[in-house]
Amino acid sequence: MSGDGVGQAVGMEHNTSDQPLTTEDVAASGAATAVRLDHRFELLEAILLAVAAILTAWAAFQATKWGGVQADSYSRAGASRTESVRASTRAGQLSAVDVDTFTSWLAAVGADERAGVDSGLTDDGYTPQPRTESAFLYERFRPEFRTAFDAWLTTGPRTNPSAPPTPFTMGEYRVAEAEQSAALDQQADALSATAREANQRGDNYVLMTIMFALVIVLVGIGTKMDTVKARTLLFTLATVALVTAAAVVFTFPVEI
Repeated sequence: MSGDGVGQAVGMEHNTSDQPLTTEDVAASGAATAVRLDHRFELLEAILLAVAAILTAWAAFQATKWGGVQADSYSRAGASRTESVRASTRAGQLSAVDVDTFTSWLAAVGADERAGVDSGLTDDGYTPQPRTESAFLYERFRPEFRTAFDAWLTTGPRTNPSAPPTPFTMGEYRVAEAEQSAALDQQADALSATAREANQRGDNYVLMTIMFALVIVLVGIGTKMDTVKARTLLFTLATVALVTAAAVVFTFPVEI
């Protein structure tokens, strides 16, 4: 190649490198940058959606578990109340038997004394006399009532005006079924309280599923935005909502 040809080639190369960018070049460069940003957003949004989906599933699982605790506790509370009512009814029947046998015993003692027969009742206590109606009744007292009855007699009710009026006011008088009824009733109250607490915990988890759903909605809207500014704003809001909801969920009790 001649010297003039070389000079011309160098001149053309120099002019090409120094020429200003055209509108097409700027548009191409902006499009390439937008594609890179779009890919980055897609990756971050995918991560955010994955985390939100996992936490939504966890919150729904926990809400279901606490719902099971609630149902089980209410069921057991109902069973305890049924048993409590049954025991209370039985206790009432036994108390009625105690009252009836006691009043019958008083009538028998009075009949023996009016007939001049030794009833066995003294100021110091009571000694059942063979072949008397009062002894017959005394031997058929319920063991729990007999304990209270004997303690009542030691107070001297015939001569001591401050003595308890009947054995039923004595501290020794008890009906096991009545105590069982009270215990079952307390157990039912405790189970009902557990059920209410489980219901509240389940509601809390359900509320968090709504928060995680909000995250998914914000991310979904962000993917439809045409400007980086709008997309960034929605992504930021979704991130804040996700972090806040996750922090709250991790403070909730877990049911396994």
